[in-house]
Amino acid sequence: MKKILFLLPILCLTACERELIEQPKALVVESFYNTAAEVEAAANLITSPLRNSNMSVYEATLESQTDYAYGRGSWAPLSDFQGFDAANITRVSGLWNTFYLSIRNANLVIKNAPNGKSISQADVKKYVAEAKFLRAFNYFQLVRNWAGVPLRTEANMAEINLKRSTADEVYALILADLTEAEANLPDNPAVAGRPTKWAAKTMIADVYLQQGKYTEARDKALEVINSKKFSLVPVATKADFQTKVWGPELVSTTEEIFYLKYARQVNQGNYMLWITNHPNTKLFNFGGAYAVYGDANSAFYKAWDNADLRKGLWDVVNFGLGATTLVSSKFIDQLAVGQNGAGNDDPLYGYSDVLLIYAEAATRVANAPTAEAVDALNQVHRRAYGKAVNTASTVDFKLTDYTAATFVNAVLMEKAYEFQYGGKRWLELKRTGTAKTIIQASKGKAVQDKHLLWPIPVSELNYNLAIDPAKDQNPGY
Repeated sequence: MKKILFLLPILCLTACERELIEQPKALVVESFYNTAAEVEAAANLITSPLRNSNMSVYEATLESQTDYAYGRGSWAPLSDFQGFDAANITRVSGLWNTFYLSIRNANLVIKNAPNGKSISQADVKKYVAEAKFLRAFNYFQLVRNWAGVPLRTEANMAEINLKRSTADEVYALILADLTEAEANLPDNPAVAGRPTKWAAKTMIADVYLQQGKYTEARDKALEVINSKKFSLVPVATKADFQTKVWGPELVSTTEEIFYLKYARQVNQGNYMLWITNHPNTKLFNFGGAYAVYGDANSAFYKAWDNADLRKGLWDVVNFGLGATTLVSSKFIDQLAVGQNGAGNDDPLYGYSDVLLIYAEAATRVANAPTAEAVDALNQVHRRAYGKAVNTASTVDFKLTDYTAATFVNAVLMEKAYEFQYGGKRWLELKRTGTAKTIIQASKGKAVQDKHLLWPIPVSELNYNLAIDPAKDQNPGY
């Protein structure tokens, strides 16, 4: 049976905006960060705000805005692009607090671990590197959804009033943190789920891709590929995807680079299964809210090759919205212990991410698809059809059939198929400047500029006096 891989939180932490500012006396810092075990326990708390339901809610919020998914109930306004209602204002405000609480916990480790009296310098470097990796991860989510944000670090933890930094300043911190993490994280995790230098390299490649620094993205992704440490899990059926790639019993796989680890324990499991499943499919023993769904009549779904096993991870379920309504069966667990008690890990970064980052970046650098870029895309594509990953196949993309533009589009579509319910597609549409045209074509909805960013929460505007609500709020809110 899969076991929980992180210590349970040992400190009582809340997401209250005022509590994002550290109070050293309350946490007795001077007597806590002294041993490797204590610092590891503190490092475990960095991901606590992300786990439980929060990361799943974040990803579902992003998925609702894609060209292939629709929100139901409180998620519906996201798909309609009519502006955030009260429910979604509250939801994204909660996500802001989630990321900043995780950042606060990272800052505690970065600030206090070096002062420990009974911990080796090697352990200090490792845990500070973990904290900086996770701080970078949080800021990467913030900057892509809110643009510039206040930069809270170990150096200004006592300050409540911090101005909104620019997006460039946020990216500078992200890359500085990841560069240090890359240098000091181990090759292999001591326990599955802890970040490694390969996770840092992968996120660096992703950040460079986001910034349009394609040479750097290509080269960093290639470092991961050339390490030969990772490979795609072979599959022959859609059930293999459900059990061997994303299954609830898995501890780790050959393609895992950095996943949020979950277990069949109440409040320690994956909540996405509750969001996506429907009781009629009986693939999740707690039913499901089917809050984010698809449509078999959509242009996206119709254009998808029926032989692609990943397309089979959608089931037709008519729950009142029509006979072509689709419900995802990507994540299944029939032995979960609660709505947020499924054992499936959340694949934040896997080997297919690296291959597809490389394929796009290498093509953009060369202004034409290269043989290596085509091979990287084909590895992911072959696996999707149940083919041997490293053997030429009838489903292969051919180098001579594509220009740079058409090949990049093929890579982006492969990402859309591969990472459904991972919260990545909407961010890709924004990154490539195609969100407005693709959503208009697929959903018939007009995406306004305001829809490309989320509003800074009222709580931040109220308590952070360095931010002017009239001048610093994102446009349109």
